[in-house]
Amino acid sequence: MASEPLELFESHPESEGARTSPIDGIGQGVARVLRPNRAQIELRPCDLESTLAEGHRARIVWAYIEQADLSRMYGGIRAVEGGSGRAAIAPEILFALWLYATLEGVGSARAIARLTQEHDAYRWICGGVQVNYHTLADFRVAHGEALDELLSDSVAALMCAGAVKLKRVAQDGMRVRASAGASSFRRKTTLERCLDQACEQVATLTHQVEDDPGAMSRRQQAAQERAKRERQERVEKALERLPELEKIKVNRGKKAEDARASSTDPEATVMKMGDGGYRPAYNAQYATDTESQVIVGVEVATVGSDMAQLAPLIEQVTERCGHCPEQWLVDGGYPAHEQLEAAAPHTEVYAPVPKPKDAATDPYAPKPTDSEAVAAWRQRMGTEEAKAIYPERAATAECVNAQARERGLIRLRVRGKVKVRCVLLLHALAHNLMRTLALTPEWLGLGTGASEGVAMAR
Repeated sequence: MASEPLELFESHPESEGARTSPIDGIGQGVARVLRPNRAQIELRPCDLESTLAEGHRARIVWAYIEQADLSRMYGGIRAVEGGSGRAAIAPEILFALWLYATLEGVGSARAIARLTQEHDAYRWICGGVQVNYHTLADFRVAHGEALDELLSDSVAALMCAGAVKLKRVAQDGMRVRASAGASSFRRKTTLERCLDQACEQVATLTHQVEDDPGAMSRRQQAAQERAKRERQERVEKALERLPELEKIKVNRGKKAEDARASSTDPEATVMKMGDGGYRPAYNAQYATDTESQVIVGVEVATVGSDMAQLAPLIEQVTERCGHCPEQWLVDGGYPAHEQLEAAAPHTEVYAPVPKPKDAATDPYAPKPTDSEAVAAWRQRMGTEEAKAIYPERAATAECVNAQARERGLIRLRVRGKVKVRCVLLLHALAHNLMRTLALTPEWLGLGTGASEGVAMAR
C-alpha cells in the first residue's frame, strides 16, 4: 500500500521534464524551480521621467543645458513658425546627448543614435524625439563658435561665484590619434596624380548624370557627388600644405622631397606618441586653473612640438577671462626664448631650466646672450618659491589629460583642425560641468554644499 502514492506522484504531469537536483544526497524528490520564459509578452506602462533616479548624471547635464545660452545654435535653424518644412530637433537635445555621451566615453554618432533606442538615460534626454546619427554628426562640428562661447560663459560663472580665481594656470598638450592611416601620407608627385584621378571621377559622374538622369535616385546622386567632391578637396588641401611640411623637413636636415601629406586628413601630422611610436595625430592643448581644475583655454595644433604653443594660449585665456593669470606653469617643451619674451609682459612663466652640459655651470644664472625675460625666468626657477609652486603643474594638467583620455579622447572620429577643436571643446565643457557640480552645485540648482556636488558627481 505504501508504494501506490509514490507511483501516482511520479506520474504527475508537473514532474514531466523536470531536472534532478544538482545537489546529490539531499532529498528524494525532484527540485521544483522557476525557469525563464522569454516568449511571454509583457506590457509595462511607465513614463520616461520615472526611469532615471534623482541626481542621475543625465539630469545634471539637462540642468546645465536649461541654463546655457544656445541662441547661436538656434541661428542656423531654417524651419520657422508659419513656414514650410519639417520642424528641426531642438539644439538642447542634441547638445545634451553629446555632452552626456562625452561624460560616458561615447564618441560615435552611430553609437549615440543606437543608445537613444536602447538606453534609458539617452531616451530620457530625447523625450520621445527621434534622432539619427547623421544629424548628431553634423551638429557636433557645426557649432564651434557657440561651444567656445559656452566655455567662456561657464568660466565666467565660476569666476563670479569665486570658484575660479585664475591666479595660477597649468598648460599641457597631448597627442590625439587622427582619423587617418599612415598609408594615406603621400609625396607631391603621388598627390598630383591622385588629384587628376579625383577630377576625372567628378567629371565622369557629372556626364553620367547628364546622360541618364534616371539611373540613380536623387539621394544617391547627391551622396556620390559629395563623396567625390570631398575627396578632390582633401587632395587639394594636402598639396597646399606640402610647402609647410617641406620647410619642417629642411629645418630638421632632411630633404624637402621627403615631405608627405595625408590625402585623408590633410591637417593631420605624424607625431611621436606617448608609447614612442609615430602616428598621424593632433596636438590638443588645455589650460587649466590649478586651484579649481577648471579648463579655461582650449586649442589644437597641427605640429607635434609644444614650443610655439605658449603665447597663443596665454592670449586666448586673457581674452576669454578678461585678465591674465599671475603665473603660468608648463613643462620643458614650451620655454622657447621668443615665447618667454612674448609672455613676460603678461604673466610669470614657470618651466624647468635645461641642464647645462657642464655640471659646474649654474643653470639658474643668466647667460650673456639672454634677454631680460629669459634671464628673469632662469633666476625665478632657482628660487625656493618656484620649487614649491611648480609641482602643481603635473597635479593639474596631467590629471585633466588623464580624465579626457578616460572619456574617450584617444582617437578622433572627425577630420580637420576646425572639427577637432569642436571635439576638444565638448570635452572641456563636460569636464567643467563636473567641476561645477563639485564646486558650486547650487548654480545647477542641485544643492548648496560642495560635498553634495561631489557625491552626485560620483
